[in-house]
Amino acid sequence: MDTKTLLRSLPKMDELLKRDDLAALDAPRAVVVEAVRDAVEAVRADVLSGGAPAFSDDSIAADAAGRVRARMRASLHPVVNATGIIVHTNLGRSRLPDDAMRAVAEVAGSYSTLEYDVASGERGSRHVHVERLIRDVTGAEAAMAVNNNAAAVLLAISALAARKEAIVSRGQLVEIGGSFRIPDIMRQSGAKMVEVGTTNKTHLSDYAAAVTPKTGLLLKVHSSNFRVVGFTEEVALADLVALGAEHGILVYEDQGSGVLIDLAPFGLPDEPTVRSSIEAGVDLVSISGDKLLGGPQAGILAGKKQVIDRLKKHPLARALRLDKMTLAALEATLRLYLDPERALREIPTLRMLTESPESVEARAKELAKRIGAIAALGAAVVPDVSRAGGGALPLADIPTSAVALECRGMSANDLEQALRLGEPTIVARIREDRVLLDPRTLSDVETDLVVARLAEIAGE
Repeated sequence: MDTKTLLRSLPKMDELLKRDDLAALDAPRAVVVEAVRDAVEAVRADVLSGGAPAFSDDSIAADAAGRVRARMRASLHPVVNATGIIVHTNLGRSRLPDDAMRAVAEVAGSYSTLEYDVASGERGSRHVHVERLIRDVTGAEAAMAVNNNAAAVLLAISALAARKEAIVSRGQLVEIGGSFRIPDIMRQSGAKMVEVGTTNKTHLSDYAAAVTPKTGLLLKVHSSNFRVVGFTEEVALADLVALGAEHGILVYEDQGSGVLIDLAPFGLPDEPTVRSSIEAGVDLVSISGDKLLGGPQAGILAGKKQVIDRLKKHPLARALRLDKMTLAALEATLRLYLDPERALREIPTLRMLTESPESVEARAKELAKRIGAIAALGAAVVPDVSRAGGGALPLADIPTSAVALECRGMSANDLEQALRLGEPTIVARIREDRVLLDPRTLSDVETDLVVARLAEIAGE
C-alpha cells in the first residue's frame, strides 16, 4: 500500500472520540482529545517517514488511552523499594511512621494551630510544636527546625559568623548530594573560611594557631557520608569546646545524618548522638530529619538558648521555615523517641536498620517460596548486603538475605524493567545477571504486591 493510501486510511478524530472505550476514560475531554491527536499524528509521522505501520482504529485508540493514563498519573507517586537501601535518596529517603502519616493527614485538610496559641487566643510561634520534643530527646537548652540540614548549616553560619572567620579542618570540607559544598556555604553566609590542618590529620594546635580577634566560629563537620581511613587524626569535640570556651568562641557541629539513639548495640558503626554532643558542651549541633532519624525532610538545630534565639531572629529563619505538614510529621516522629523501644519498633528506618539477619532470612525464604510457585519463575535465597543509604553510615555492611529471580524467556535487564515500569513501580537491583529483591526494605503489604506483579509478568 502506497503512502497516500495509508494516509487516507487513518481514522478521523471525531470517529475515534465517539468510541466507548475512550469516552469512559476518567480524564478531562481536552486531555483525551490531545492524546487521540498525538496517537494519530504518531502513525502519520511513521507513514511519512517511509514506514508501513500496521494500524487500526483499535490500535490507535489503545495508544491514545495509554497516553491519557500516563498524563493523568501523578508524577510523584509511591514506589516499592526492594533494593535493600534503607534511606534511599532517589526514592524519598526515610518512609514515615504511621503516627506521622496520620498527623499529616489530620492537619492537611483542616485549619490548625500552626501559629495560634489556643490558651491566649493570640498569635503563637510555629517553633513550639517541636522545640520541647527536641529538647527532651537531646538534652539541649533550646531547639528549632528548618526545611533541611543544608538550610540549617546556612542559617547557623550566616547568623553566627557573618563578616567573621569560621575555622574548619581541611579534612571536613565535604561535598554532599547536589554539589552542596561547605566552602560554597561559607561564601554565601558571608563568613570567611579559615582552613586548618591537612586532609588526613588536624590537631588542636592547628585550630589554636588560627584563632584571631576576628574568629567567630569553630566548625566541626562530622563525616557522616564519607570516611578517611588509615593515617588519620581529628580533634575531639570536647577539646574543641574547651578551646572555644578559652577564647570566647562559639563551637558548632554539623552531624549531618545525625542519630538520636545509639545504634552501636545493633552492630552498626558507632555514630555520635546529638545528646552526646550536647553533653560535650557544644553550642550548636545540626542534623537531618529524614535520614537516620527516620522522619520528614527537615534540618534540626539544638543547642544553647542564646544561640538558638539568634537563629530564630535571623531573616533566613523565615525563608527556611517548615510548613504545617512537615511540622506535624516531625512532631509525631520525635514523640516516638520519648520511648526508645517504641521508636525502634515503629519508625521504619530504625526498624529496618536493626532487623536481625535471621529475621530477614526467614522473610526471604517465605518470599522465594511464594515466587517459586509461579510458573516460569525461579527464586533462590542468596546472602547479600543492605545499605543505610542517604549518605549515612558509609562503611556499614548490613548482612541480609536477598531473593534472586530468574524468569524464563526474559533477561535480568528485561525483568528489572518490567518491574520498574509496571503498576506499582517496583525498584530492584541486578547482580550477576539476576534480579535481586531485598526483604529488609519491603513491608508485608509490599511483599504481596511484588508477588502479584511477578505473577502478571509471568502470565499468570
